[in-house]
Amino acid sequence: MNKNEAKKQIKKLCDEINHHNYKYYVENNPVISDYEYDMLLKKLETLEAEFPDLITPDSPTQRIGGEPLKGFKSVEHKIAMLSLDNAYSYNELRDFDERVKKNVSDVEYVCEPKIDGISISLIYENGLFVRGATRGDGIKGDDVTANLRTIHSIPLRLQGSELQNAEVRGEVYFPITAFKKFNKEQEKKGEQVFANPRNAAAGSLRQLDPRIVGTRPLDTFLYYITYSESDLQTQEQSLEILRKAGFRVNPLIKKVHNIEEATKFCADLEAKRESLDYEIDGVVLKVNSFSQQKELGSTIKHPRWAIAFKFTAKQATTRLNDIVVQVGRTGTLTPVAILEPVQVGGVTVSRATLHNFDELKRKDIRIGDMVLVERSGDVIPQVVKSIIEKRKGDEKARAIPKKCPVCRSDVIRTSDEVAVRCPNKECPARLKWRIEYFASRDAMDIDHLGGQTIDKLIEKGFVDTIADLYGLTKEDLLTLEGFKDKSVENLLESIEKSKHQGLARLIYGLGIRHVGKFAAQLLASQYHSIDELAKKTAEELTQIHGLGEKTAEAIATFFATEENIELINKLKDIGIRTKEVKKEGHLVGKKFVFTGGLVSLSRPDASDLVMKNGGMVSSAIGKDIDYVVVGTEPGSKYEKAKKLGLVLIDENEFKKLVGVT
Repeated sequence: MNKNEAKKQIKKLCDEINHHNYKYYVENNPVISDYEYDMLLKKLETLEAEFPDLITPDSPTQRIGGEPLKGFKSVEHKIAMLSLDNAYSYNELRDFDERVKKNVSDVEYVCEPKIDGISISLIYENGLFVRGATRGDGIKGDDVTANLRTIHSIPLRLQGSELQNAEVRGEVYFPITAFKKFNKEQEKKGEQVFANPRNAAAGSLRQLDPRIVGTRPLDTFLYYITYSESDLQTQEQSLEILRKAGFRVNPLIKKVHNIEEATKFCADLEAKRESLDYEIDGVVLKVNSFSQQKELGSTIKHPRWAIAFKFTAKQATTRLNDIVVQVGRTGTLTPVAILEPVQVGGVTVSRATLHNFDELKRKDIRIGDMVLVERSGDVIPQVVKSIIEKRKGDEKARAIPKKCPVCRSDVIRTSDEVAVRCPNKECPARLKWRIEYFASRDAMDIDHLGGQTIDKLIEKGFVDTIADLYGLTKEDLLTLEGFKDKSVENLLESIEKSKHQGLARLIYGLGIRHVGKFAAQLLASQYHSIDELAKKTAEELTQIHGLGEKTAEAIATFFATEENIELINKLKDIGIRTKEVKKEGHLVGKKFVFTGGLVSLSRPDASDLVMKNGGMVSSAIGKDIDYVVVGTEPGSKYEKAKKLGLVLIDENEFKKLVGVT
C-alpha cells in the first residue's frame, strides 16, 4: 500500500471507529460487537505503525499518552468558571424566581441534574480537542488534557460543523457500580479505597500517568457552551448542539415553564436519586434565554441567572465514641465506628464501617475524633475522615487486635491479604454468621430465624453447627425468651420445609468463599449431587465457563476439609436434599438478570421461577446473559444491557416466559 492509499484508509478507519465510539459511549447503542471494534482498532494501529507520520492528534489510537507527566501545568480559563449560589428549600427557589422576574419577564428554566463530580472545561479548535482543565479556583485550573483524552465520551474531534471553535463545560464522574467494583479490587490489593465516587473521580484525574487513568471507567456529562461561533439563543438549543457534536448530555434534563414546574422536577428527581448510576446532589436551574442571562448578569462569585437546589445532605459530622471489632462469617475482623447518632440523608446513623485496619491507620481515625460520615444509596454508612482541627489531644488510636474479640483466639494475617482473620472455626461469632447466611432468603430460606434468635440458640448451647438446627425441638425453643407455641411451630415448620430446597441453594448456603448465587447455580447445573461436586479438583472446576480460578480453589479447599465433609454427611443423614433432579424445561441453560422493581412478584420469587424452569439468575450483566428483565426504575444494568444489545423483556413478558398468568 502506498502512502496516499494508507492516508485514505487511515481516515476511513478513524471515522468509522469514532462513529462506533459515539454509538457505544454516548448513545449506549452499539451496532457492532466488541470483537469487531477491536479488529478495526488493530487494523488502524497496524497501518499507523507502518506510516507513523500519518498519525493525527484525533486518532482513536492517541487517547492514552506515553510517559507519565512530572506535574500539572496551571492554565487560566478564558472565561471564569463561577460557582453557583445554593438554595436548600423550595421557598428559596421561589425567592430566586422573584429576583429573576424583577429584571426579566416570561421566564423559562432548564432543570439539570447536578452531577457530583469534577468540573472541567474543554477547548476545541477547528473541531479538535486541544485542551482540558479542571475548575481550580475558577480563574485558573490544572491542565489535565492527557487524562481527559482517555475518557471515551469526550470526542477528540467534534461531529458536524455547528461547533468547531468553542469552549464547553461539564462534569467528570465515576459511575456508582464501577466505583463499588473498583473499591473492592483496591481493598483486595491492599491499596487505597475511595470514600465516594466523587473522590474516585478526583483521584483519577490527579494521576500523573494517563495510562492509569485509561484503566478507570470515568464518564462525563456536558452541559454548557461558554463561547462558540454558533448563534445560540437558549440553553435548550445549546444542549442539543452539544449532543449533535458528540458529547454526552444528561437525558433527565428538562425545560420547564415556571418555578412550580421546577420544584416538581426537583422533588421527582430527589425521589429517584438512589436509582441512578451516578451521584447527584441537587438540581441546577438555569434561565433558558441567553439574552435574559446576559441582562441578569453575574456577581463577582455567582451568575444571577442560575441557582443550585441542594438535596438533603448525605454527609454529616459527629463524634466517634468507640471503635468495635465485628467478626464475619469467614472470620474477617472489621473495625466498626460507634457514633453519636446523626441524621445523614434523612436516616439516623449510629454505626459506620471503617473498611479494614489498614484503611483505619491510613486515615488516622481515632476514638474521640469528630468525623465526617457519609451515606450513599445502598452503600453502608462510612467514616470519610477525621476532623483533625477539632482534636483535643485525648483521642486514642485503635490497634489491630491480637486476639479475636469473641473467642480470644490469636488472629492471623497472610501477606497477600488486607484482612485480619480469626482462625477458630468454632468461634461463636463465625457460627452466628454461618447460620444466618445458611438460613437467608437466597439460601435455605428459613423464616423466623433472625440474628437475635440465633444468638439465643448459641448462648443456650442448642447449636454448634448448621446441622444442629434440624435437631431443635419444641421443648428447646419454648425455653427461649419471647417464644410461644405459635412462634415455635412457625420456626420448626420453616426448618422442616428447608430440607427440600434445591442443590443450588444448599451450595450457596454452605458459605464457600467466593461462591455467590450465580456460581452456586452454575455448579448445580454441572454436577447433580453434592458428592459429585466434592470430588472435583480445582483444575477440573476451572474448566467451567464463568467460574474463576480463585472460586475453583476455594471450592476444592472447602471439600478437602474433613469437618466440612462431616457436615455434609450430617445434612444427608438428616434428609436434606443434596441431589438435583436433572432439570427439564424450556429455560435450561438460559441466564437471566433483573433490574428495577417488579410489581406483581418479589425478586426472590421471580428468581425461583427461573430456576424451577431450569434457568439461572445472575447479578451481573455480560454478553452471556440471555434475558434482562426490566422493571420499574431500572438501574445501570439496563443501560449496560442496551449497550451490549441484550434481549430486554418487561414483567409481563417474563411471566409468560415462566408460565405465570
